[in-house]
This record gives sequence, C-alpha cells and structure tokens, in this order.
Amino acid sequence: MKAMLLVGHGGTELMLYGEAPDPKAGPGEVVVDVHAASVNGADPKVRRGGGRYQLDKFPHILGRDFSGVVSEVGPGVTDFRIGDAVFGVTEQGFEGAYAEKIAVKAAIVAKKPPTLSHAEAAALGLVSLTALVAIEDTAHLKAGQTILIQGGAGGVAGFAIALAKHIGATVITTASAGNLDYVRSLGADRAIDYNKEDFTAIGPVCDVVFDTVGGNVRSGCYKVLKPGGKLVWVAPAPEGFEIPRKDVHTLRPDVKRDRAHLERMLELVARGTARPPTITRYKLAGAGEAHRISEGRHLQGKLVLEVR
Repeated sequence: MKAMLLVGHGGTELMLYGEAPDPKAGPGEVVVDVHAASVNGADPKVRRGGGRYQLDKFPHILGRDFSGVVSEVGPGVTDFRIGDAVFGVTEQGFEGAYAEKIAVKAAIVAKKPPTLSHAEAAALGLVSLTALVAIEDTAHLKAGQTILIQGGAGGVAGFAIALAKHIGATVITTASAGNLDYVRSLGADRAIDYNKEDFTAIGPVCDVVFDTVGGNVRSGCYKVLKPGGKLVWVAPAPEGFEIPRKDVHTLRPDVKRDRAHLERMLELVARGTARPPTITRYKLAGAGEAHRISEGRHLQGKLVLEVR
C-alpha cells in the first residue's frame, strides 16, 4: 500500500511518500481502505519528537482519524461486513491513518452515514470525541452556565462551541479577526479578537474554561473563572507552570476511543446541532505541506488528507 512514512524525527522532509506492507485483520479487527485521514495538532509534534512524542521505531505512519470502507474482517467480528463505509479514531498510543489501509479494533469504529463524506467523517472523528468528553463528561456543562472556549476556530473548539450552545450555555470564545464571523456562525455569543483585546477583561464570569490553546494563554484562563469553576484543558501549559488558584478545578479529559461517542456525534450532526468543520484538503503525498499549515496555528477548521 501507499503511505506517508516518517523516517526520523525532524522537519517535513523526513515524511516520505512510499510503500508499506498491507495490514492484516487480527481477532476483533477490521482492515479499512482509507479514503480520507485528518491532520491533528499532535501530528507535527510526533513528527518533531521529544518528550511523550518520542518514537523508538521508524519508519512510522502518522495519523489518528480515518474514514473509508471495510476491506477485511477479522475473526470474531460480526457487526461489520466487507464494503461497509466506516470511520473512527485509532486507539491511544497507536497511529497509522496516513496510508491506504489501516487495521483497527472493530469496537471503536462506527458506520459512516451517507450524509457525511469521507472527508467530513475523518474531520469529525477526534475533534468530536475530544469536545464531547471535555464538555459533557469532564466539565459537566449545564444550561445557564458561561463557558470560555479558547481558540474557537480550531476543530475541537469549533465543535465545542456548537455543543455548549446546544446545552444552553452562554458561549464566549477567542479567535483572530478573520475568524470572528466563523465562530459566531458556530454559535458563539461573544467572540474576542485575541490580537486586539485582552480576554481576561471579561472578569471572573465563567463557570468553565475550555483551553485548546495552552502555552502562555493558560495563566489568563484562571482570571476569568468563578470560585469553584472548572478549567478543562487539552493543550499543555508552559513547562514549570504552577496553578495560581486553589478555589477552582483543573481537569484534563480522558479521551478514550469508543463507538458510543462517535454515534453521539452523528446524532448531533443529524439534528443540525453540530456540523462538519471547514475543511482544507491535501493529497496524501502533500501531508508535509499540511503539517506546515497546521504548525502555523491559524487554521479555520480541519486539514484533511485525501487518500483515495
């Protein structure tokens, strides 16, 4: 099969379009012929290496979200047949979606409805899992509460805006000037241009802050929380950062892969509550350029690799 092979840690020149062995379906697994795979913010971090992103074996195939068609069914799998359109996210610690085929546990895969394209399904996989676990399972956001979502134009944050609005919360988000209308279209009640406004000026009005940006933004997040509020994060704070308040909760969502959350996402999309993000497409062989765009961190929506 064709695949994008990472041959060492470093720049995008270490991502080579080449051949890799076809995977086989083990017990409880299916092989999916990948039609689309999405690029996540963690992908360039794995490419560069270091810390928890350090790999010990090359070549390595990046990629966590995928959508495609089942081409092989392993022993014990009864809920899928060859030819089924499916999508999903690889298990934590596993990758391999930047390729024409991937073997994955059937239990964490969901059937793709015909109303979603493969690109849309791939774009929604990990972002919807992350947002659902963060907002519903971790923050337990309730109607009438106020939430600040950092970096609202990103894939995870964009889904979180729509979800929070559906729950009945007041939604504040940050974005660049060019993305303000976009985040408002997703449901944000207030959009703050982070290049012109200090988001901390809103004061301690938030029951929840969802930080998808991290870095130096983190300290300000604590300034807008009410006592007893919750800061839920998926992007890390600077090294050595110390939590400045003891009267709030700092929580990291445990984003497990399962079919139930994928089907919850499909339910929200079918209702019109959430929608696929804006998608920028690249061919699989153009994954290096997609990484460069991802590292710029000003993308609206998601980057998707068209594999077939």
